Amino acid sequence: MPVQTDPDAALMLRARRGDRAAFSELVEKYKQPVVNFIFRTLRDEAESEDLAQNVFLQAYKSRARYKQTAKFSTWLFTIARNLCLNELRRRSRHPAESLDEAHAEHEDLPRQQFEDKQIVSAPEKLLHGELEEKIEEALAELPENQRSAILLCRQEELSYEEIAKILKCSLSATKSLIHRGRETLKEKLKPYLQAKID
Repeated sequence: MPVQTDPDAALMLRARRGDRAAFSELVEKYKQPVVNFIFRTLRDEAESEDLAQNVFLQAYKSRARYKQTAKFSTWLFTIARNLCLNELRRRSRHPAESLDEAHAEHEDLPRQQFEDKQIVSAPEKLLHGELEEKIEEALAELPENQRSAILLCRQEELSYEEIAKILKCSLSATKSLIHRGRETLKEKLKPYLQAKID
């Protein structure tokens, strides 16, 4: 889709001129995709919510500098990825509590928002849940660039060109990251998928 016809960019340009309703519309549309992207990067529900708020806060603070050089979603997910990278760096410098402890503190938070909303039978749901867990584990083991590229491609359905801008790398490097990530995932999931077929 050409940048000129991006309705979200048009909303952001209105927000830049002070239209708060236009920005609220963007928050409504992108809140869950941003939370999901952050969750699948950091694997921490509470942190995902907090960081998503920071993404929109930073987007709002940067509205005066926003230029329609790319799709709005490309700009927004660049902010989200940069905040995720900052958080991953912070964690490596200051190893935090275990994820189990973090979840125990926030047991009252709804967890279903990260689940697939498809309606399936109980055995299918169990099987789907197991497979989803294995996919999440395999994704978490990918190098950060490959994981981000795969998530942006599959979950957010962004084009290779948009992903290249977010990752700040060439188009060929982006295609290579996605290809290598998919091959690694296939290899990691092959034993599990084969066991389900047998």
